[in-house]
Amino acid sequence: MPGAAALAILLFLPACNSTPIQRNTGFVPAPVVPIAIDNDSVPAIPGFSSAIKRGLTLFLSGQAPLDSAARLVGAGDVAAQSRQAVGNLLRLVRSARGLPGDVLKLTFYVTDLTQHDAQAVREAAAEAFPEAPAPAITIVGVDRLPGEGMRVAVDGIAILRSEFPDRERASAGN
Repeated sequence: MPGAAALAILLFLPACNSTPIQRNTGFVPAPVVPIAIDNDSVPAIPGFSSAIKRGLTLFLSGQAPLDSAARLVGAGDVAAQSRQAVGNLLRLVRSARGLPGDVLKLTFYVTDLTQHDAQAVREAAAEAFPEAPAPAITIVGVDRLPGEGMRVAVDGIAILRSEFPDRERASAGN
């Protein structure tokens, strides 16, 4: 029986090895490199990037209520500023080949936040994202924002459904 015991040990020892067997499949995934996303109609605030895409994830930095000429829209009007800031955010989503439905999370930053202001922000978001489920929304009161008269900024996260245009994207004008 000593031969059987040695054979059992030789068969058992490889199963105890914690290192998995490496197989060469011939496929080596390409590294996912971050890509800066910009849009000519969305003014960038100096020192801030507009958006960064890594794989199918899009991180959108604080979008301001500025028009394409970098003029403040709706001075003192939280509703108008919210609509403009969300509009700028969506232009960047489209520049990354996404759709409004790809946006999952929004954080609004509002100076001198009141209940009325919070309601105006929620209504502006509901206008921009009418389909359910709407993005998760957080509204944060802040002391100030990086522009005179600016009351609202918004940032967000989108997970793009695809890197290639499908019929829905093509019909959306992308």
